[in-house]
Amino acid sequence: MIQAPGTSPASSLTRRTVLAVTATVPVALTALTTAAPTPAHATARATVNTGPPAESPASPADATDATATDSTAGPQERRLRRLLSRMTLEAKVGQLFVMRVYGHSATAPDPSGVEANLREIGVRTAAELVAKYHVGGVIYFSWAGNTRGPAQIAALSNGIQRAALAQDVPVPVLISTDQEHGIVCRVGSPATLFPGAMAIGAGGSVADARELGRIAGVELAALGIRQNYSPVADVNVDPANPVIGVRSFGSDPESVAELVAAEVRGYQGAGVAATVKHFPGHGDTRVDSHTGLPVIGHSRAEWERLDAPPFRAAVRAGVDAVMTAHLQFPALDPSGDPATLSHPIMTGILRDELGFDGVVVTDSLAMEGVRQKYGDDRVPVLALRAGVDQLLNPPDLKAAFDGVLAAVRDGEITEERLDRSVLRVLRLKERRGLFRSPYVPERTVAAVVGHRAHRAAADRIAVRGTTLLTDAERLLPLSRRTHRDLLVVGADPVSPSGTTGPPTAVLAAALTESGFAVTALSTGTAPSRERIDAAVAAARGTDAVVVTTYNAAAHSGQRTLVAELAAAGALVVAVALRDPYDVAWLPGADAVLAVYSWGETELRAVAGVLAGRARPGGRLPVPVPYPGEPGRVWLPLGHGLSYR
Repeated sequence: MIQAPGTSPASSLTRRTVLAVTATVPVALTALTTAAPTPAHATARATVNTGPPAESPASPADATDATATDSTAGPQERRLRRLLSRMTLEAKVGQLFVMRVYGHSATAPDPSGVEANLREIGVRTAAELVAKYHVGGVIYFSWAGNTRGPAQIAALSNGIQRAALAQDVPVPVLISTDQEHGIVCRVGSPATLFPGAMAIGAGGSVADARELGRIAGVELAALGIRQNYSPVADVNVDPANPVIGVRSFGSDPESVAELVAAEVRGYQGAGVAATVKHFPGHGDTRVDSHTGLPVIGHSRAEWERLDAPPFRAAVRAGVDAVMTAHLQFPALDPSGDPATLSHPIMTGILRDELGFDGVVVTDSLAMEGVRQKYGDDRVPVLALRAGVDQLLNPPDLKAAFDGVLAAVRDGEITEERLDRSVLRVLRLKERRGLFRSPYVPERTVAAVVGHRAHRAAADRIAVRGTTLLTDAERLLPLSRRTHRDLLVVGADPVSPSGTTGPPTAVLAAALTESGFAVTALSTGTAPSRERIDAAVAAARGTDAVVVTTYNAAAHSGQRTLVAELAAAGALVVAVALRDPYDVAWLPGADAVLAVYSWGETELRAVAGVLAGRARPGGRLPVPVPYPGEPGRVWLPLGHGLSYR
């Protein structure tokens, strides 16, 4: 995580400076998209609902749903309404929940998965989860054992659908995951792994963003995953942001908006519901909403200029879903409630002003940002009253389910209000083909996932995002004639997907394939004196040292490593694996590259750039400050070097 103010380069650049910089130095995009027609579920409204109480009447969009009749609805809508009329109250409530479940199989998970399911959910298997709680969605996680390989994932998806369609009122399950790419990946190799959002922002290509969404969408759909919690629409203007950072496309709102809309069109063109997040904007905070409740200090005017454009663009592009943020935004709602539970934000702004009538899903309800003020039984009720439709991953499903059920039975939430959200979920399932084709072919999934053409596209996109930040003596690319013997040292963060790495070994192997003689030595994110001395000793006799860094501003050992390698006479090339801000803290490096993540795709791109097989194509999508000098920009937005 990025360190707090005063200990990282984040403290050197104020948020106001970033706002000023992004307003005057936009990142150039290499392709433009044409505006898509406004979708049926996104109808513009001219006024803002500035904060009616949660008990107030339905918004205009809700009223339309509530008063439509079978005589005015189309045939698909009539079918969904008939289906809704057959559902019990418990089944309706269940449709609003998206839940984690442990195990690789819907009916026969490993004993450890059964134990975890019993402990956390009170069921043994995914099939039992569907039968007991009628959940409308299931979210896959690698740490839950859901994503071991393409054939297994497809079989798990089919097993969940069989369980759902065996119920008295058969309704397919909307299976989802967090496949942002870059530093957040739930489905790993052999699936195609793309660079993350900030690398796409550095590449600056709308066509690349759309291609990423299309290919990733094709592969997710082949696995039975029809909703992806991506792309990130937050505009990252605070270098110290501990939770968004490189998950954002950058700090320029208009560039972020174009790239967000492009990915949305790519995913949904491939049959997968895109979900933009985190509304109303999570890019300017130094608190992680997983562990605390952030407060956004933007004025309403600043929100309009900075945070709103990507979400407006996503709605215009027809995005299926919007995810909420667990943060306070006093200028939009002074109540002190997190946005997830805010009627003025979820209904007044998102529904009424932006005209979004698709599915609104909470961020995980297990996060501390939404749990601090209310109990786990009340949070889902308050989210629904605010205007939310889907309730994601509650820590205690029984408490959450019973809380919503009681609220409907007691009249706190009317059944008409419940039906509006259930219909939105059913429409999304219909739109993504689940009623027509709930199952996926298991025998052919391996031919789709990780296809060679997909991986080649990811490699090309990764090169375009690789950013050469400094190279004063024009030492790059490295020549095999003059710099054949290389040492790769540095940080080895755990693979985002759990299926690649460690970075030093992957990079060393890729450079070896390019004809260099390479030795790898992992020194870690906080190298000890012993590891630094070992690296300096190993560098003797080599022609150059490649050092991978990870949040170097917070780890003085990494800075010491680079400085002592340079002092010993080594030619040092640093590769910032995550934050481009590392460059400001590495004055001893002869050249610095930023790659924005550390999966195999990004590391192959770095190796190609170092070897001269490819030219670095990236331009900074965020400004980099001077270390220790607040308000001073060192490397501006749009900075990037290339080869002659």
